Amino acid sequence: MTGEQWLSRLQTQQLNALLFTSGLYDAAGDFAYRVGMPAKSGVGGGIVAVVPGRFTVCVWSPELNGYGNSVAGIWALEELSRSLDLRLF
Repeated sequence: MTGEQWLSRLQTQQLNALLFTSGLYDAAGDFAYRVGMPAKSGVGGGIVAVVPGRFTVCVWSPELNGYGNSVAGIWALEELSRSLDLRLF
């Protein structure tokens, strides 16, 4: 880890807002409510989620729900969020 900063604080806030509102396609609102982390999913079953100022976590499981997001990945992030009391809502 080099400690090199790639984005400004403002750019980071803007990116997190974008991920929070649209990173999981049409399920972004439900994910925000259930998990409470900015995240981006991919059609291969991966999800990258951020707890701003603390850590980033990646999960992967290939079974997708009707929105194209990883079923087990969402479950794992929801459990992580619950166990670490990270939920916003």
